[in-house]
Amino acid sequence: MENVFSYIISLGASVMMPIIFTIIGLCIGMNFGKALRSGLYVGVGFVGLGIVTALLTTNFSDPLTLISQIYHLQLNVFDMGWPAAAAVAYNTAVGALIIPICLGVNVLMLLTKTTRTVNIDLWNYWHFAFIGAVVYFVFGENLVWGYFAAIVCYMFTLVVADLTASKFQRFYEGMDGISVPQPFCQSFVPFTLCINWVLERIPGFNRLDIDAEGLKKKFGVLGEPLVLGVIVGALIGLVAQLDVKKTLFLGVTMGAVMELIPRITKLFIDGLMPISEKTKELVDKRFHGKKVYIGMSPALVIGHPTTLVCTLLLIPTYLVIAVVLPGNQFLPLASLAGLFYLFPLMLPYTKGNVVRTYLVGLVALLLGLWFVTIMAPDFTQAAATVFRETGDKAAQVPEGFEAGSMDFASSLYGFVIYAACKWGAYIGAGALLLATLGMMLWNRRLILRDEKLQAEKAL
Repeated sequence: MENVFSYIISLGASVMMPIIFTIIGLCIGMNFGKALRSGLYVGVGFVGLGIVTALLTTNFSDPLTLISQIYHLQLNVFDMGWPAAAAVAYNTAVGALIIPICLGVNVLMLLTKTTRTVNIDLWNYWHFAFIGAVVYFVFGENLVWGYFAAIVCYMFTLVVADLTASKFQRFYEGMDGISVPQPFCQSFVPFTLCINWVLERIPGFNRLDIDAEGLKKKFGVLGEPLVLGVIVGALIGLVAQLDVKKTLFLGVTMGAVMELIPRITKLFIDGLMPISEKTKELVDKRFHGKKVYIGMSPALVIGHPTTLVCTLLLIPTYLVIAVVLPGNQFLPLASLAGLFYLFPLMLPYTKGNVVRTYLVGLVALLLGLWFVTIMAPDFTQAAATVFRETGDKAAQVPEGFEAGSMDFASSLYGFVIYAACKWGAYIGAGALLLATLGMMLWNRRLILRDEKLQAEKAL
């Protein structure tokens, strides 16, 4: 089984997901043609997302490295990006069986009414495998600790997916019955709640409401993500002291990324929504009309205008903070493409307000830089072991550097689980378990109360 899952995962998201979603489609009663088409749309979406990610990482890596050299920046945690994190996650004993184990946990939680989410976002299971793999190496390749960390993260994520589902569905059009069980996105919700609470109590600021459409109206063409992308890309070229040709090229490239992202997300929607609708029909029959959410990838909504604008504004800010932040050793390069994923669950709480969303992202990223720096030695050990045993170049750490990645290494969820296990050992593990079980029981109370209300309305 380990060899089978390892092989499937090694195919990559663009091949793995069409196969999985075609199989899921057939299992839930879709005809072969529709199931295949849905799966292929998802696969093409991942290819498109990979191309856009490559546009950022390929074209901006050298200018940003040049900036580091020009201004003598001494940051020795190398940005490996999400491919390295996923390689470490799936190429260990923890990652090999993470999908069937987590699916089993999901079924148990559905049966015990501690969640309403059916998580079919299988590719992003690498987040759970990643934190499990790092803890696995922290404890000398101990499988029990590795699976403990992964499963705790998974259970907590399913509960939060339920708790954020209603706001998510109200904010984004066409997302009825969908939740987002992706821990990286979810880890920004606590920051959003806390910072929103503070901003609401600042006179004048609590009335400041600027959304992406308002930005367009106020600044005209300069407020559009496409044009903002060109400006930000060109500014990076100027700071890197590139010639006019290369500076303009960077500007147009960044503009292209901002324009292409919304178009690519439509492919995910076209592929996932038929499966989602059919799954909801099946779930309604099996669960006798009781409310169940379909857990989907946040890639469905990363094309929102506020996401694009805030990503653009945060890229230069993120780089400046990385340089001046005391104690930080991480310079984000390959991870910049992952900034889009900060916002899917943040926007429903900030109501698309650009200023609030930007401030929340700024604080979360600032803390995330320290998280990455602290986790770097254990991430490096995990990556080096995976590279030695598998030869996967995605996990190869450059000589003289430590490994880091914004993608989940900077996540609040990932860091709390890592820190609790590493420094708290059994006490930390006990605290994590109690917190997770407490959240599950609270969620069960909410589910039972809602089912009771629905039953009363039906009478």
